Amino acid sequence: MSGHSHFKNIQRKKEAVDQKRAKDFAKISRLIIASVREKGKDSQSNPSLKILISKARDINMPKDKIESAIKRGAGEGDEGKLESFTFEAYGPQGSALIIEGATDNKNRSFSQIRDILKKKGGKIAEQGSVRWMFEQFGIMEIENNSSDTELWAIEAGAKDIKEKKDSLIIYTAPEKLESVKKYLQDKGIEISSSILGWVAKDIIQVEKENIENLLDALSEEDSVENIYLNTEQ
Repeated sequence: MSGHSHFKNIQRKKEAVDQKRAKDFAKISRLIIASVREKGKDSQSNPSLKILISKARDINMPKDKIESAIKRGAGEGDEGKLESFTFEAYGPQGSALIIEGATDNKNRSFSQIRDILKKKGGKIAEQGSVRWMFEQFGIMEIENNSSDTELWAIEAGAKDIKEKKDSLIIYTAPEKLESVKKYLQDKGIEISSSILGWVAKDIIQVEKENIENLLDALSEEDSVENIYLNTEQ
């Protein structure tokens, strides 16, 4: 009996590791797709792609998955030409979301995302009914930042800076993203990722489990690249 229990414990641990690995792969894939769409598939002329490929290798992401993400970002292979989308939605307990991505079939992706929201206590919102709750920023992530990075970012025109566990998040006005990015790169700072993203004007409190279940489900949808919401998660 104890042996059976021990086996179940090992099995649960393996499932947890597999789930985390799948989420990590999905996150890197989305970042690679976005990077290729923005700056092209040549890692020599696209520094952020080079960093992302290195990260993918560090977490033992299979080579074919990396190549598939690059092809998808370039609109090549079986996926074909990709079309960008932005959906607005309501989540559990009055939370609001902006969901961005790219797909070769917008109607199919809309249907799949709508079904996920419905199952997890949310729903698609009319265009414009959620976006007013957010403000657009240029958002950069920097890992292993030097002690001067924050000062340089401010000098370059950053609007806000936040520290995460292992990185620094820099917020700029949308039109300042590229100039701040170049300023930091000229100082020898490597930018892990940079996007035009959305930040909620006001943060609301919701039950963590409810919103995380929704985020996990949306993150598993291949066409979804970025999710922005007005909660602490």
